[in-house]
Amino acid sequence: MSKKKKKKTTEEHALLPNEQQEEPREQEQAGEQSEAPAQESQEFSPEALQSALEESQAQAAEYLDGWQRARAEFANYKKRIERERERIYQDAAGEIIKRYLPVLDDLELALKNRPQEGEGATWAEGIELIYRKLLSILEAEGIQPMQAEGQMFDPNLHEAVSRTASDQHESDQIVEVLQQGYLIGDRVLRPARVVIAE
Repeated sequence: MSKKKKKKTTEEHALLPNEQQEEPREQEQAGEQSEAPAQESQEFSPEALQSALEESQAQAAEYLDGWQRARAEFANYKKRIERERERIYQDAAGEIIKRYLPVLDDLELALKNRPQEGEGATWAEGIELIYRKLLSILEAEGIQPMQAEGQMFDPNLHEAVSRTASDQHESDQIVEVLQQGYLIGDRVLRPARVVIAE
């Protein structure tokens, strides 16, 4: 055997350990590839999908609940602001209107003692028209006269000026209204001054 042939055989034998090292690597890669489908099958199993669905539904329900709460809170905030704005407007309007209530009282007093005949009766009709127009303006602003006569006395609504004996009324029932009371919305603008039964 020549020196060249010996050299070739030694080179071939030298390559054999590397080839043996590559074989386990190929086997490992093949093992990893075979494990991957098994993992994928576990990820997409009915139990895993059901669990993911339930988790997503719970999260969606949580988000929906949070959104509904935020929406309700915002609606309540808007209502509260609207009520506050209405109250401020009523307070301002009430303070101005209070100054004109004595004029209304004078018109009522004049109409109670109105003349029934002659030119005075014609004038009284004109005053009554003015009185009714003023009442309609007040009504448009949310001002309502109290219906106090015949009602039971309420210190939140009425101011008792005096007491009188009456067989036709119960005790603490209003016999006569001396000065008309007014409400603005559901609040008292001016209490009615009344006479009540003993």
